[in-house]
This record gives sequence, C-alpha cells and structure tokens, in this order.
Amino acid sequence: MTDLHIFTTGGTIDKVYFDALSEFQVGESPLDAILREANVTLDYELTSLMKKDSLELTDQDRDQILAAVEASAAKNILITHGTDTMALTAARLQTISDKTVVLTGSMQPARLRSTDAIFNVGFAIATARLKPPGVYIAMNGKVFEAGHVRKDREQGRFVGD
Repeated sequence: MTDLHIFTTGGTIDKVYFDALSEFQVGESPLDAILREANVTLDYELTSLMKKDSLELTDQDRDQILAAVEASAAKNILITHGTDTMALTAARLQTISDKTVVLTGSMQPARLRSTDAIFNVGFAIATARLKPPGVYIAMNGKVFEAGHVRKDREQGRFVGD
C-alpha cells in the first residue's frame, strides 16, 4: 500500500499562463515534478481527477472526489484544489472517518517563481502523515479542520471560524 495518495483537481496551483490569451488557465498538474525536485522518497500515487478552477466545481465533482477518496486503499490522502471553494469540498468530505484527508492549494500558480505552492504541498504532506483521521485544510503554515474554515479574500488567506 502507498504511504500517500494524491488527487489533483485543478485550481490556481495547476494554472499555466497562456501568452496568446493573456490569462491563466488550468493545465497539467506540476505535482509530480515538484515532488521529484524536492527528492520526496515516500511511496505515493498521483491521480488527476479533473482540471477545473474551483469556482467551476459542481456538487457532482465533489461527489466524484469523495468516491475517489473512499475507493483509495491509502490511509493518507492529499488533494490539491483551488482555494475559492476548498472549504466547501472539505466539508463535503467530512463523512470520511477512517483516513487523514488534507486539502491544499496556492494563491499563486506553482509554475511561478514567487509561489506558495511548493511550501503548501510539503506542509500538507506532513499534515497528512501526522494528523489523526479527519479532514483538514493545510494552507500557508496553518491547519484547519473541515467545517471550521473559510477563505478571507481580503487578507488572501484562510481563517478558522
């Protein structure tokens, strides 16, 4: 069994700048490259579930994420997710009680030089491996329990409720 199952769903962490359009769009996840470059040696499995901005996620998408996590044999789960609706997805996953599920993302795309993505991914991996079973959001050095967190857009960070 793998130490960690990582599911990618899109969001800012996976965004790519498209010069022709002068905007960012969700692209291929850089997670595998980030983990290789960081010399991560734990046994992990990486599964792409979707490539969506979190504002585009539907209840059906959240059900798909829930089903994927439930079907995974791993006890430690990391989900990369867009920050705008991360708290909604975390709340939807609260029925999972036998696994440690951690959602993380970034405020800047992982491909940018100045990004919080790499730190957040490393922090989320540690959280998934150290916290007891439950559903959490790990962002910018803080861990929040699902159902007790929201994104404060003005401050550009997550806060507990």
